[in-house]
Amino acid sequence: MKRLFDFAVALVASVLLAIPIVMVMLAVRLTSPGPALYWSERVGRHNRIFKMPKFRSMRIDTPAVATHLLEDPAQWLTPIGSFLRKSSLDELPQLWSILRGDMSLVGPRPALFNQDDLITLRTSQGVHELVPGLTGWAQINGRDELPIPDKVRLDAEYLQRRSFLFDLKILWMTALKVLARHGVSH
Repeated sequence: MKRLFDFAVALVASVLLAIPIVMVMLAVRLTSPGPALYWSERVGRHNRIFKMPKFRSMRIDTPAVATHLLEDPAQWLTPIGSFLRKSSLDELPQLWSILRGDMSLVGPRPALFNQDDLITLRTSQGVHELVPGLTGWAQINGRDELPIPDKVRLDAEYLQRRSFLFDLKILWMTALKVLARHGVSH
């Protein structure tokens, strides 16, 4: 049922958001050199690597590490990168990953391929069995501000509590946080 719900919502959202998606794509291309999409290597279910698209919010020469590990993340942002991140518009292409089945609407956020500490902790807690999500329990409880052990604790809590109603609650809380632009540090 979760996969069917994910697919239906992602399909409807892709159609309804087609014009904003094209507008963001054009804005990225017009304000910085390089492609509109950035295909990030991420860790999916069972620690399988997949390519996750995002609208590019950082320069094309940015090191491939988690943003919080950059000395000065702001120096790497494109002219509209901060806006894309704070509004979460950079996440819209992930609807493609949901349609493909690499991601779900709700689950732990997919780790970067080189976030060994996060991957190891999630695997030890069984979180690697989950399909990663566009949003998740940890995402709405701190997002960029959470230390990795706290993210994993919340991901493990989601693993234990997951249900259709809990997913709906997380989606609702995500919408409220995105509208308030809450929890984004860069």
